[in-house]
Amino acid sequence: MLLIAAVCGAIGQSLAGYSLGGCLVSIVVGFIGAYLGTWLADRFDLPRIFEISIEGKPFPIVWAIIGSMVLALVIGLLRRVFLGGPR
Repeated sequence: MLLIAAVCGAIGQSLAGYSLGGCLVSIVVGFIGAYLGTWLADRFDLPRIFEISIEGKPFPIVWAIIGSMVLALVIGLLRRVFLGGPR
């Protein structure tokens, strides 16, 4: 599950165009993205598009990537606004 979360986090970050860090950060971003993406899907009553089950626990691949992308965009925007990063 860590490997899948890392891949989803890395894909989400690359789609956002903003990298938050290395492999461990991609794992964390992937897991947070899975929760964020699932929450967004539930809020807007969207279906679970592509889920895999690992030891009986579902992991939403598509929503993890979308959630990771949203998370990377928000953090990148906040860093630019508050830390005066590159524009």
